[in-house]
Amino acid sequence: MTGTALTEAEEFVDIYNLGVVEVPTNLPIARVDEDDRVYRSTKDKMNAIVEIIKETHEKGQPMLVGTTSIEKSESISQALKAAGVPHNVLNARYHEQEAEIIAMAGVPGAVTIATNMAGRGTDIQLGGNLDMRIVDELEKAGEGADAVAIRERLSAEVADGKAKALEAGGLFVLATERHESRRIDNQLRGRSGRQGDPGRTMFFLSLEDDLMRIFGSDRLDKMLDRLGMEDGEAIVHPWVNKALERAQSKVEARNYDMRKNVLKYDDVMNQQRKMVFSQRRDVMESSDESATTREMRHEVVDDLVAKHIPPKAYPEQWDTEGLQEEVKTVFALDLPVADWAAEEGVDDEVVTDRLCAEVDKSMAQKVAKYGVDTMRQVEKQILLQSIDKSWREHLLTMEHLRSVVGLRGYAQRDPLNEYKTEAFTLFESLLDDLRTTVTNQLAHVQIMSQEEQQAMIAQMQAAAATQQQTADDAAPAQPSGNAPQPASAKPSLLDRGINPDDPKTWSNLGRNEPCPCGSGKKYKHCHGKV
Repeated sequence: MTGTALTEAEEFVDIYNLGVVEVPTNLPIARVDEDDRVYRSTKDKMNAIVEIIKETHEKGQPMLVGTTSIEKSESISQALKAAGVPHNVLNARYHEQEAEIIAMAGVPGAVTIATNMAGRGTDIQLGGNLDMRIVDELEKAGEGADAVAIRERLSAEVADGKAKALEAGGLFVLATERHESRRIDNQLRGRSGRQGDPGRTMFFLSLEDDLMRIFGSDRLDKMLDRLGMEDGEAIVHPWVNKALERAQSKVEARNYDMRKNVLKYDDVMNQQRKMVFSQRRDVMESSDESATTREMRHEVVDDLVAKHIPPKAYPEQWDTEGLQEEVKTVFALDLPVADWAAEEGVDDEVVTDRLCAEVDKSMAQKVAKYGVDTMRQVEKQILLQSIDKSWREHLLTMEHLRSVVGLRGYAQRDPLNEYKTEAFTLFESLLDDLRTTVTNQLAHVQIMSQEEQQAMIAQMQAAAATQQQTADDAAPAQPSGNAPQPASAKPSLLDRGINPDDPKTWSNLGRNEPCPCGSGKKYKHCHGKV
């Protein structure tokens, strides 16, 4: 639900699959949208803006001045101060006062300067916002204030102010520049003429504005100069409005293509994200992952056999030593693979079956030793931790790939297709590494009983106490006060500009050198601690 989505209807359909339907307003629009005024220079535009703001303020018509940046809003504010026009500035630097400023923006003669004004959470009500004024007045009056009298007084003031604002023509919205997006301009324009109230909107532009420069303002300026257009004059014509809207639509189309291209890259990652998160959710919801880990073990065995035993190769060509070493590293099993290869009639399938049987037997022994429930919990924790770690590393790799894949365009290759190909290869590598990591950790995991844990903690505490005692016995006695260091130690330090008696000169000391204070500790463990 938004009043400015019609200009972006194509993007809503293509990207979000959402249709856009225009709902008619509650009451007929009485607002007058005047033609844009185009000036040759920013100076001429600023002078014209200040003049029309002065006229509108003196007439008693509330006014909202829209700018595209904080700097430009403050520039308008400085010009109005010089002209003696009271006003309020509404931008991110004064967010504490936003509600109060908006509440008073509809008071007759009020001038409010806003940056990228959209909804801001409330309407600008002609005459002022009654509810906010009542709350503010009650806070100022304190306890014991007559709330009924305050409400009646403020209601009369707001009603009188609204009548004056309506008589003056309603809210006048003045925009100091066209935005690249028509939607932003429509948001600003839509602050006037709410619920059938009268209103007026006008856009002021110059040939030095960003949007105008994109479409050859230099040529237009030379043409106007030849036609004899003087400084301070403005171009006002419906054709100008249509030309500017066409320019904005071209910029919007360019920005849309950029966002659409980014979305294509994000879709690649999104598909991988769905697969990983789906697998992770299955692990979290499952109470028994033994079948998954068993399948992973067998796939790792298949990969190892395929790596060291080429297809249709003789046993003499097998890398039995490499296979035996990797089986020992991954599964913590020392198996006679070379002896198997020497047997008659043994091929790669037989080796694979024997390895699968051995690793399954090893895991069955762990289950029998530690208990079924304990091993199911361990499998689940290892799976989750491995998935998370591998996914984090994969995201970092994909980010690096995304930052450099655009260079493939110099080789006349489509960066998007290259990204898809590389991403698929990296994702396959992610799954392979995940299987190997989980299998390796489960093969090497050792679960300690409560008694073993307590014994290990006690042993570590005893070792730490012994180490500390040894260090204390080896340390020399700490000198008292600022006792001078031995003369033999001073020359080498003094030659480097280090005075043992002045800690301020110790900054050039190496972290692993003895501390000059004489404690016997390294500098990094004594006065060099950060």
